[in-house]
Amino acid sequence: MRKSVFFLLAVPLMAIAQDKNVISYDRVFPKPGKTQQFEKALAAHVQKYHKGDNSWRVYTIESGPDVGGYNIIEGPTTWDGVDKRGNLGAAHTADYDTNILPLLTDKSMTGYATYRADLSTEQIANYTGKIAVTHIFPKPGYADEMDDMFGKLKKTWEASGQTAAVYELSSSGEPQYVVVISYKEGLKERATGYRKPMKERYNGANGDGSWATYQQGLRTMIDHSWSELLFYKPELGSK
Repeated sequence: MRKSVFFLLAVPLMAIAQDKNVISYDRVFPKPGKTQQFEKALAAHVQKYHKGDNSWRVYTIESGPDVGGYNIIEGPTTWDGVDKRGNLGAAHTADYDTNILPLLTDKSMTGYATYRADLSTEQIANYTGKIAVTHIFPKPGYADEMDDMFGKLKKTWEASGQTAAVYELSSSGEPQYVVVISYKEGLKERATGYRKPMKERYNGANGDGSWATYQQGLRTMIDHSWSELLFYKPELGSK
């Protein structure tokens, strides 16, 4: 009987411990003329040192202010996993410092984000070749309203078969949400007519007139936003 009671009490703790919803990201930019050398060195480094929870997924940034850069995602893992990661050993650090770092410019960005399963229609472990990423910077004090907004967007994405993952940055600069739209069928999904207009889809999922309320919410809650296209490069990531 004691074992049964203990198991029932432990189930919530087990679920929390196994909830791998944290990713880290690094944005790096090769020096002019060093792209091929960088990709070769990166692939060799990743495939030797980055496995399991420390696996890397690599994307090229194809548009927007960071075009020409590489977005490197590590994880998913837990915060406890981040705490225990360390620097992956002296050999790992030496390899990166010797073979990769000299090929990069001084421009870089590093941070952490948590995956919001409650607001997403795409699983954190699913990877797609081409994605659109929107960076949304809310004004202070609108956390509940932002969750409500994304909840209605989730209904819209679900109704129209669109896959979107929502992340919330954590202790990584100014507050930010990141929405990743996956193009399972490629960039043709962006073409006019592939799906009904967003306004029509949103009103259909959330009721007549809801689009106008959504637009007003954007004007009230959002400080600014920007977007970009990224292409997944599996040959540069963990195997």
